[in-house]
Formats: sequence, C-alpha cells, structure tokens
Amino acid sequence: MLYVVLFFLIFSLYLYVVLGGADYGAGIVELFSSEENQKITKKTIYRVMGPVWEANHIWIIILIVILWIAFPAYYNILVVNLHIPLTIVLLGVTLRGVAFVFRHYDAVIDNSQKLYDAMFKVSSLITPIFLGMVFGALISGKIQLTDDVSTLTFYEVFVKPWFNVFSILVGLFFAALCAFLSAVLLIGESELGKENIYVRKATIATIVVFVMGLLTFIYGYANDYLFVRGFVTNFYAIIAMVISGLLLIPLWFTIKKGRRVLSRLFAGLQVFLILLAALVSHFPNIIITESNSVSLLDNIAPDSVINVLGISLIIGGAVILPGLFHLLKSFKMIKILEQNNNPSV
Repeated sequence: MLYVVLFFLIFSLYLYVVLGGADYGAGIVELFSSEENQKITKKTIYRVMGPVWEANHIWIIILIVILWIAFPAYYNILVVNLHIPLTIVLLGVTLRGVAFVFRHYDAVIDNSQKLYDAMFKVSSLITPIFLGMVFGALISGKIQLTDDVSTLTFYEVFVKPWFNVFSILVGLFFAALCAFLSAVLLIGESELGKENIYVRKATIATIVVFVMGLLTFIYGYANDYLFVRGFVTNFYAIIAMVISGLLLIPLWFTIKKGRRVLSRLFAGLQVFLILLAALVSHFPNIIITESNSVSLLDNIAPDSVINVLGISLIIGGAVILPGLFHLLKSFKMIKILEQNNNPSV
C-alpha cells in the first residue's frame, strides 16, 4: 500500500501545480496586463474559473493530509522549520479567496473594488512565490536539524533556509510557471477575437519560465548546491529535461497558432517533465539539510496506518476523480471531448 500512498502524493502534487498553478496564474496575468486587458481578463476569469476555483485547491489538502498521516517526520520538518513562509502562503490563499469573492459579489460598487482587485492580484503573485520558496528551502541544503537549538539563532533555523537567493529564484520560477499555465488555459477560454491577448501572454510567460529556470540552474550549479549537482548527474532527470527542451518547439507552435487543446496538453506535459526531473534526481531524499539528506521514507507511519490510508485514497479517488471530471466538463473546462466550434484545435 505504500506505493499507492506515494502515487496519490505525487499525483496530488502534480494536479495542484497544474490546476492550482493556473488558478494563481490568472491573477498574475491580470496583474501584468494593461487596464483594458485587465477588465477582459477579470471577466474571463470569473466565467471560466469562478465555478471551479475551490476545487483546484483540494489537491493541496490531500497532499498535506497524506504527509501528515503517512510521513510524520517529514511533515514535522516542513511545518516547523518552514512555518514562516507557509504562514504567508496561508494568508495569501485566504486574502486571495476573500478578494475573489468580494470583488465580484459585493453589492456596493465603490472604491473598495480597487482594494479587492489589488488584494487578488498581489496575493496571486505572492502566494506561488512563497510556495516555490518553500520547495527551494527543502532542497537548498540550508535547513538545520538539531536537538539543541540554543546553539543556533532564530534566523539560522527559521529564516535562512527559505530567505536566500536560490529559494527566491525557485519561487519566481514557480510564479512564472503559474502565469504560463493560466495564459495557455485562457487561450481557449477567451471570447472570439480576444485570443491574441493570451497567445501573447503565453509566449512571454514561456520565455520567462525558461529564463528563470536557467538562472536558477546556473546559480545552483555555480554555488555547488547538492540538489542541482545531482540533477545534472541523474540519467532520468537529464532525459526528462532533454525531452522538455525538445517539446518547447511544438509548444511554442501550438501557442502561436492558438491551439487550445494541444497547447494545454503540451503545457501539462512540460509540468510533468519538470516535476519528474526534480523528483527522480534525489527521491526519496527530498529534504537536503546542511549536514545530510532526509528521506521521505524515514520514520513513516506503521503498516496498519499506511494500509488504511491507501484503501481510503483508492475509495476516495474512485469518488472524487469522476466527480471532478464531471464538474470540469459541465463548466466546459475540458475541451478534448467536445465539438470544437473554433477551427484551431
């Protein structure tokens, strides 16, 4: 059952990056748009994401629950050593949700709408940055684990692991990836004649993702980060990134042509390859500290707990996944199975 639990853990991570990432990216796309295009994007966001935006975040809940129940030692390091950026993420999600609702359903249209708009756009940018910084902290090698915290300062234990150049670069990379996913999604959701807005956004976001990824890699390699060094010596990680690089050509083509189905498929595949390369290079040693690496499989829950969790995830998946599919299809978020009124597929 351990493999079932690991599958759902990675599957939830992937879906949250894709669906939750596109959700965050909508606010980023709106933030970096002209005033006229912001109005168009705002209208499109509510029409497309309004009915399903809460469902996009179910995957991080499943992810957290799996870590908490099955991998308590790993979960403990995550929530204790990185409680500051995680708290900022939680505040960002809360403010974003409040702004998303009130800027649309507030009965009184006044200057408060400007506040809600600003809250939504800024929190949409800040939240994925800090999420990325959390992952950057896990692999930066700056986490310090000790039983005698009196020998260390508050900064060394709770700030230094995530507040550093490498983690910030990872955060910016993830925010750019979110903007890219959202722009690709919005290509097929825009009103007729408005597709070029998001084609242009997706093109720019693709370039930014590539540049930020390259900068992160160069900085990590130049400063001898263990994760980056392992990244370039792992055969499967290299193959995944080579394929990812080659797929940039058809991805770019489908974006430029406004192909709403193919562009989404290639975008989802890019995310899969990036996560695959990141995970296989050091799995299961995802946490890298200053002294050693911490395996996800260290001190896991007893077999009885793993078995119950695995069965629960199988049953839950059998219920949730068809329901989610129906929800997305009902609100026309799934285009592959539909007749396409637009000649561009």
